[in-house]
Amino acid sequence: MAEGVRVRQVGRTKRIVAQIGLGLAAMALGACSTVVPRAPIERVAEAPRIERPRDIEPQVEAGIPRDTERNRVALLVPLSGGNAGIGTSIANATQLALLDTNTTRVRITTYDTAKGAATAARQAIDEGAQLILGPLLAEDARAVGPIARAAGVPVLSFSNDTGVAGQGTYVMGYAPAQSITRVVEFARSRGVTSFAGLVPNGLYGERASTAFLRAVESGGGQVVSLQTFARAPGAISAAATRIAAKAPYDAVMIADGGATAAAAAPLAKRGSPGARLLGTELWNAEAGIAARPQLAGAWFASVSDGLYRQFATKYRARFGTGPYRLASLGYDAVLLTVRIARDWPVGTRFPEARLRDPGGFAGLDGALRFGRDGVADRALEVQEIRGGTAVTVSPAPTGFGR
Repeated sequence: MAEGVRVRQVGRTKRIVAQIGLGLAAMALGACSTVVPRAPIERVAEAPRIERPRDIEPQVEAGIPRDTERNRVALLVPLSGGNAGIGTSIANATQLALLDTNTTRVRITTYDTAKGAATAARQAIDEGAQLILGPLLAEDARAVGPIARAAGVPVLSFSNDTGVAGQGTYVMGYAPAQSITRVVEFARSRGVTSFAGLVPNGLYGERASTAFLRAVESGGGQVVSLQTFARAPGAISAAATRIAAKAPYDAVMIADGGATAAAAAPLAKRGSPGARLLGTELWNAEAGIAARPQLAGAWFASVSDGLYRQFATKYRARFGTGPYRLASLGYDAVLLTVRIARDWPVGTRFPEARLRDPGGFAGLDGALRFGRDGVADRALEVQEIRGGTAVTVSPAPTGFGR
């Protein structure tokens, strides 16, 4: 569990370019603080008393004081409740990004969505937020979207549910369809022609199965069997046994986490011992995925971990614990905001059209760009589990052509 969040603001602007990689190591210096001694108190002669005119009263505004030098950005994440660890990790990451960029044009205020995402959004907008980063959960994004849209405030959600995107809400999370398409295309390039699939019941499984069928069909392959399973004891084993009855096949897509995939792998490969296992972006969020011997030789597509590892080292040095993998979404959201803020006059609406820059943006997770549907299109790499580690077998593209 990461410690509590206090978002700091920092001084003069530096260039973001090159700080994402080489500059990450220097962040540890930011943990030091300076104590400024108080100046000695001097006694002065008492000034003549001046009577204030009775018709003039001091004006005091409620809420956060207006900031005339920086644009106001709200961060909506859970800081209490069951998802507090993830939310705090994202908030800490935004603090590191502010320090790395040393921006003077953005002020971020954090609001706890565990106490009500709609309430948090209204408070943020009432206090002057011109852009919202978050929320994390899809149901919270659905609650926040209409409120922000009515106020003309764009939302950069950390959800991976593409159904919440559109009408001013953008999805930064890792969409499963992109991961599945990428790994299927890679498998086809390696000669895989026949596929089988295991997908869970529910919305994630529905979207994963649609993406899987489309990717295989568009690549000229064939799906010989697609089985669904409930997240209940024994369900994945039964589905894997049904898959094995349809053998032979060259590869099996298991659209779930690493523990589920490891349990299903021996049964799924029973009919086709040489079949290659394929995984999704969920595998990248599990630190011990490569240590599971049942998944040896498996391929999965995800964002690159190269810069994230450097970030995690610096995060641990500052906060005393490792970050959640999703913390990089908060860091990259700040990088994107700071880049746009260079041409964002203080006190004006956020220039939403800039989010759809066809050249995209670069961050810890590599290149991304938002399409017309508001979903982040990501440059993904393919990794292979080999010898207890994950090895990159197909690097991610470094950017997008205009």
